[in-house]
Amino acid sequence: MWRRHRRETSVALTIAILCGALALVRPEYFAGGHLVDLLLANLPVLIMAAGMTVVMLTGEIDISVGSAFAVCAVAAGVLAKSGIPTPVVFVLVCLMGAAVGSVNGLLIAYLRLPSIVVTLAMMIALRDALRWSTQGAWVQDLPPGFQWMGLSQRAYPFAAGVLSGALLAAFSWGLRFTAAGRLLYATGSSPGAARLAGINTALVKLSAFACLGALTGLAAILNAMRFNQIPANAGLGLELKVIAAVVVGGTAISGGRGTMPGTLLGVVLLGAIGPALTFLGVSAYWERAIQGGIILIAVATDALPRYVKLHAARFSATRA
Repeated sequence: MWRRHRRETSVALTIAILCGALALVRPEYFAGGHLVDLLLANLPVLIMAAGMTVVMLTGEIDISVGSAFAVCAVAAGVLAKSGIPTPVVFVLVCLMGAAVGSVNGLLIAYLRLPSIVVTLAMMIALRDALRWSTQGAWVQDLPPGFQWMGLSQRAYPFAAGVLSGALLAAFSWGLRFTAAGRLLYATGSSPGAARLAGINTALVKLSAFACLGALTGLAAILNAMRFNQIPANAGLGLELKVIAAVVVGGTAISGGRGTMPGTLLGVVLLGAIGPALTFLGVSAYWERAIQGGIILIAVATDALPRYVKLHAARFSATRA
C-alpha cells in the first residue's frame, strides 16, 4: 500500500506539516472567511486538474488550458449578457471548451503531432485571437441572475463545492472501476501494447482532450460567476498551476500512473502555499519559485527509481 500510494502519502504529510506550522504561527489563516476564499480561488484549478489528470494518464499534456479558460470565461459573460438562461450558458460554454480540446486531440491523436507543440500553438492562437476580438476590454455589468449561479453569495460556495466534489468523486470512481479508466491507463502505460490489444488509442486520446476542454469551460463559468466583470486576460499562468498540481499529486508525465485523490492533494498543497507565504510575511514572488522546485522534486522522484533500476540491470548484465 505504501509503495502504491507513497506520493499521495508524502503530499498529505507535507500538507499536515504546513497546516500545523500555520496553526502555531498564524492561526488566523484558518478563519472561516479566508478558507472560503481559498476554496473559491482553487475550485477552477481543481476542476481543470481533474481533466488534466485524464490527459496526462494517456502520456500527453495540454498547456493551452489557460488561454481556453479565458476564451470560455469571456464567452460565458457575453452569452449571459445577451439574455441566454444560465443553464444554457453552462452547456454552450462546456461545448465550446470541448471543441477546443477536440481540435487539440485530433491533431495529436490522429496526425501524431507532439502535444507540447500543438497546445503551445493553440495557447498563443487563442490568447491573441481573444486580445484582438475584445481589444482588451472587459465584459462588464453581468446580469444579477448569472452571478453566484443565481444563489446568494453565502450559498454559492457550498453549491460550487458540492458540484466540484461530486465531479471529482465521479472521475475517481470511473478511473478505478470502469472500462474507460482502464483504457486510459493502458494507453499511457504502453500505447503499442494497447493497440495490439485492440484499443483505439487515438480515440482514447481524443476523448481525453475533449473531456479536459469541457471541464475547462465548466471551471471558467464557475469562476466568472464570482464577479460582476470578466477580464480579457483571465487565466494567465493557470496552466502552470494545473499541471503542477497534477504532477505533485503523483501523475506520471510519461503516462499510465495517477489518481484523482493525488490530484486533489496536489491542488490543496499548491493552493495553500501562496496565501501561507503572505501570512508568514514572505514575498509572494517566491510562490512561482516554490512551485517550480516542487515540480522538479516530483519529476526527479519519478525518474530516480527507473534510473536506479536501469543501471542495476546494466551492471548485472556486465557482470554476467
